[in-house]
Amino acid sequence: MTSKNLTHATLKIFLIDGHEICLSGVLRLLYSQYPDAKIVTANTTENVLNQISLLEPDLVIMDIFLPEKQGVTARVCTGIQLLRELLDNYPKLNIVVQSEHVKKLVRIKSAIDTHQGGFTIADKSLSSQEMLMRVSWALQGLTHIKDIQSIYSELDIKPECLRLLNLAFQEGLQDKAIAENIRVSERMVRHYWDKLQEALGIDCHELKNQGKNIRIITQIRAREAGLID
Repeated sequence: MTSKNLTHATLKIFLIDGHEICLSGVLRLLYSQYPDAKIVTANTTENVLNQISLLEPDLVIMDIFLPEKQGVTARVCTGIQLLRELLDNYPKLNIVVQSEHVKKLVRIKSAIDTHQGGFTIADKSLSSQEMLMRVSWALQGLTHIKDIQSIYSELDIKPECLRLLNLAFQEGLQDKAIAENIRVSERMVRHYWDKLQEALGIDCHELKNQGKNIRIITQIRAREAGLID
């Protein structure tokens, strides 16, 4: 699925976006630049992996705010899960993530860093020209992720802390259940909380003096950083 020598006539693109207006707009933009390309679209994550297996696209352009199927509410975690599966199953696939939620890609930056294909990020606020530039870079096998690079370098969030956030705030587990889930001691779970709160710049001692709930503040800061929905 490399594309350094592709012509427009052989180009195959898979476009995934849950918003019909955005989907049609990007479709028109792509055809203006690649008039002979074969472009397949989807507006849910359902059966996307099977479709990609059949199409063998040179490029996937996707939002990460997606519904799992028709009639289901779109969620960032649904799109990120699909993206993670693409990164795992197609290590050389060229990918553009076009979304209003790009900073939330920090959750899977370690997987993005090891991806062998082109990978670029395009916020939906970008101009058409800038969007097409990100598409071109991805097709050349280039990586452009500065949108999340600074967030990640500032936070230095470890994978175990991301798992902790998911279990605590997405699944509602308390520390004892978290410890059992990830097979560590409760003491280690508390250590993860300390590391996470340090990375998020949370002064637990000061918050206690102010009578504030540390876990709620942690949840708020993590959401602001794009680590959870």
